[in-house]
Amino acid sequence: MIKLNSSDNDIKQLKEKIASKVRHPFLARFIPEPTIDEDKLVILTSIMDHTNLSDVKKEQYIITTMLVQIALDTHDLVSLTEEDDDHDTIRQRQLTVLAGDYYSGLYYYLLSQLDDIPMIHTLAGAIKEINELKMELYYKDVESFQEFLNGLKKIESLLIQRVASYVQKTIINDMAGEWLLAKKLLEEKRSYQEGKFSLLIDVLMNRSGILGNSGQVIMSIEQILQSHVHRLEVTVSQLPIHFNWLKSYVHAAIHHQFNQRKIAEEG
Repeated sequence: MIKLNSSDNDIKQLKEKIASKVRHPFLARFIPEPTIDEDKLVILTSIMDHTNLSDVKKEQYIITTMLVQIALDTHDLVSLTEEDDDHDTIRQRQLTVLAGDYYSGLYYYLLSQLDDIPMIHTLAGAIKEINELKMELYYKDVESFQEFLNGLKKIESLLIQRVASYVQKTIINDMAGEWLLAKKLLEEKRSYQEGKFSLLIDVLMNRSGILGNSGQVIMSIEQILQSHVHRLEVTVSQLPIHFNWLKSYVHAAIHHQFNQRKIAEEG
């Protein structure tokens, strides 16, 4: 059990604990180990650090919430079936679905040990809402790019916001929404520019009446990111003083992710 005090060491220990729980020897033979979103882990840790919960519950809530996030992220990696897919591709898809289900089961198991039915309801409700939002965003028509961004922001931040509301720390919600949206846009843009598949950009390119070709999509995302940074910094600065460690972390991340990127691109 970790006695949380919002530090880099706490985050490292939590990541190791989460990694040990999701590590499965059979799955590891065929698919990469899941990525643990450190930014979301940092936000969750800061939220729990400022509650009156026991250390056991704090750690349990963080780990189970991150397992939910990993399960959601893993299912997002499942590609759509194509007629010409070979045996290995189909097998990997099936294993990825299995992995997502396995991670989902882990958090229910851990919460059942804690005997915390209200928290299970909170997480289950968030999962249902996130999956519904994904269906609307990726498979139904939206009227504008801004509407698309609003939906994406909800998908990225809703799980953490529901947990924050459950432990009565909603003051973190605006910052979480702004930061996680910016982070997602930056990741998708970078992935696409590196020649990797980006579901977000693929949807925007193929959604009639929103943006159009890849150049327009990338340009619009870049404009959003540039205008977003200042608003994000203001939102972070408005957090109470007891969130100073989180504020320092996010400000450093903003500088690393945005300012350094801008310098590199201009150079």
